[in-house]
Amino acid sequence: MTTTTSEATGKGAGKGLAKGQLGLVGSTVMGLASTAPVYSLVATLGFVIAEVGAQAPIAFILAFVPMFFIAFAYRELNRAVPDCGTTFTWSTKAFGPWVGWIGGWGVAVAGIIVLGNLAQIAGLYFWYLVGPLLGLESFAEETWIVTLTGVIFLAAMVYVSYRGVEIGERLQNVLLGIQYLALVLFVVFVVIALANGTSVEATPISADWFNPFGFESFEGFTAAILLALFIYWGWDTCLALNEETKDPKRIPGRAALISTVVLVITYVGVTVAALAYAGTDHLSEVDDVFFALKDALFGPWAWLLVLAVMISAISSTQTTILPTARGTLSMAVYKALPARFARVHPKYHTPGFATLVMGIVATAFYVGMTLISENFLADSIYSLGLAIAFYYGLTGYACVWYFRKELFVNAHSFFFKFLFPLLGALILTGAFVKSAIDMLDPDYGYTVLLGVGGVFVIGIGSLLLGVVLMVVWALFHQSRPFFRGESLNRDTQVLVPEDEQVIIRSVDGGRA
Repeated sequence: MTTTTSEATGKGAGKGLAKGQLGLVGSTVMGLASTAPVYSLVATLGFVIAEVGAQAPIAFILAFVPMFFIAFAYRELNRAVPDCGTTFTWSTKAFGPWVGWIGGWGVAVAGIIVLGNLAQIAGLYFWYLVGPLLGLESFAEETWIVTLTGVIFLAAMVYVSYRGVEIGERLQNVLLGIQYLALVLFVVFVVIALANGTSVEATPISADWFNPFGFESFEGFTAAILLALFIYWGWDTCLALNEETKDPKRIPGRAALISTVVLVITYVGVTVAALAYAGTDHLSEVDDVFFALKDALFGPWAWLLVLAVMISAISSTQTTILPTARGTLSMAVYKALPARFARVHPKYHTPGFATLVMGIVATAFYVGMTLISENFLADSIYSLGLAIAFYYGLTGYACVWYFRKELFVNAHSFFFKFLFPLLGALILTGAFVKSAIDMLDPDYGYTVLLGVGGVFVIGIGSLLLGVVLMVVWALFHQSRPFFRGESLNRDTQVLVPEDEQVIIRSVDGGRA
């Protein structure tokens, strides 16, 4: 039997989640695993090179900038309000219930969309890996087999998330280790191949690869940046686990910053290695760079890259479930969702009901999109950038407005509560608008709906669906405390397990 937060919450108990489960290393691992570094490179590297050629390294660096700026917004807001609702809670405190609800929806819809795609990749690469060993190579071409396999992986990760953060952390340590082993070997094998003269198309590393003014077209530049933004998404998982971290106010923010720095080093390093090994002409013609180079570069160890991609997708599946479930838990605690979402498992201290719902909804989305057309599933991942830019940008604006009375009291506040969050939010807003305009083109993506690109319909439509659901929920009596600003506002109690008491924050984010 599960218990609601109101039943579980006692002195210092917060929402009933397990306390003190993650340290700095564990929190950082969760942030890195959620970005799925190997899968992210598989999904974007070839396309970025096709858009900007040898400028791919600087494209990844430039895309890192707004993410790094927004990480500071997360850090500062988390120090003031270490609530697992993250964007939802902070935006509600800054701008009120309606904006806050849509912010929480942005987090949820991004998670649901990507879970379906991660399940697809996990199922596909599973058969790429074991199919040749069992003489079942054709299984990778059978949609229903790949889909069923993906659903099984998704169900398994829902179960791990249901059981608790600690078991998830242990699993992620192994899965992330395998991913980085494959990436390190990729770079090492490239260096060996270059030294032996056995590369596909050896290309000398040039300083021009890092020239921010070297892009040949503005269209290619913007397309590459928008693609590159996707691969950094996910580090905020460590913030959603703040209430289960040993030092909720400090560790999650530090882990977020460390995660983003590690990611940019990883992505730029692998990109430089790939370009030096195979050159732009060859890489711009392939969608999956790793799959195209695995045999020539890894030889008999080629299966390791396939394994790494599969593991990357599985790993990110589990870490994506965590923040979406905890976000809906927080929303329910403050009456922004039905009370059942606030139920916490009495033994595992996880948002059991919310976790199961996220798994069921993600599975329904995945299977439904696949049954309609695999092209719809592919377009849904292209639309993901809109939800990401939306809720990350909203968090940046929320940081500036929440701390507005103290932005200029010292240098720390000016840079980390005002300038960096605002710049990050403005850049992401520009990316959102530019993406939406580009997605209107019927030739954008694989499908056309209502005379415009299917990517636009899925991306904007999913956000507008949130508006509809919000209005419907506002009609229910149980929602009135939230939408009247009674259950969560700038002065309400923050239900977090800190200092053995419930903390009340004043309007400027300090202690009351």
